[in-house]
Amino acid sequence: METLWLDPAGPKIDSETAATDLIGDAFGAEAELVVIPVERLTEDFFTLRTRLAGEIAQKFVNYRLRLAIVGDISAYEARSEALRDFVRESNRGRHLWFVPTAEALSERLNG
Repeated sequence: METLWLDPAGPKIDSETAATDLIGDAFGAEAELVVIPVERLTEDFFTLRTRLAGEIAQKFVNYRLRLAIVGDISAYEARSEALRDFVRESNRGRHLWFVPTAEALSERLNG
């Protein structure tokens, strides 16, 4: 499976437009999976009432791309039961995963 790994130092994915641009990059790279380091996401992504996470996730589903968020989000989860629930439900599916490390993602993909 072709994977597009984003550099942690790149621009923030802070809007639906940024997600659409990323989807274009994924198609250009013929990727089926896009990996976004936590550092590339804004606080709004982890604040579910902003709906940014849902909008971005839905865009990826619509374009039949898988999305993995890699990094430690425990501080965000500690502040939001809704986020913990969202992460748990997402990780049960096939389209959006939250994993703590690249190694955990590799295990998930190979397991």
